[in-house]
Amino acid sequence: MIDQLEIIYEDDYILAINKPAGLLVHRTKIARDVHEFAMQILRDQVGYQVTPIHRLDRKTSGVLLFAKKQEFVHEFQSTLQQDSTQKHYLAVTRGYFPAQISVDHPLTNDAGKKQEARTSFKLIQKVEIDLPFGKFDTSRYSLIEAFPQSGRMHQIRKHLNHLRHPIIGDRPHGCNKQNALFLNKFGLEKMLLHAVSLKLKHPYTKEELIINAKVPEHFKEISNHLGLKLPL
Repeated sequence: MIDQLEIIYEDDYILAINKPAGLLVHRTKIARDVHEFAMQILRDQVGYQVTPIHRLDRKTSGVLLFAKKQEFVHEFQSTLQQDSTQKHYLAVTRGYFPAQISVDHPLTNDAGKKQEARTSFKLIQKVEIDLPFGKFDTSRYSLIEAFPQSGRMHQIRKHLNHLRHPIIGDRPHGCNKQNALFLNKFGLEKMLLHAVSLKLKHPYTKEELIINAKVPEHFKEISNHLGLKLPL
């Protein structure tokens, strides 16, 4: 049970939390067995109704915005769609990742409609460790940054799978064998994708706003095991 969420930013218009991995943003028909949701926990924590401004996948941790009043939602959603807004993620992927690459690859939504989707990626560090896997005596992994320019469901996860560098712990878009390896070796049940920061122009104060979310413990632990150095 989660009693308190980490509030990482607050002003007269919004609250931002560092959403834990595995927590749904709000109630949904596809997860009827789930009884904890970020929106309800935050509402009970602050004592008034809040409304999500955007979404994070259930398995993704990091920066998540809520409006203090329904009337503020539209302006912030419009701001998030502007080119000047920057969403910054960290991920650990299978294999040696390229130094820098941009993906412009359409994705199909739940209704079967193809939608344009663009993500830029940048390598932070790659490692090779003494961990046998399949026919190989060692295993290779990369710590990367992701900057989505559109907001499709599971966009970063699907684009990395498209590149054949799936995120460790990603189900169903990742590598089942790698996920099993990390579960058996390190006890990892969560996904290594974190929304580390969000930069935007505040639609009401007109100031540049940068909200940062600390990397969760499970991400730190696996990074230490692999010898990856997380950026400050």
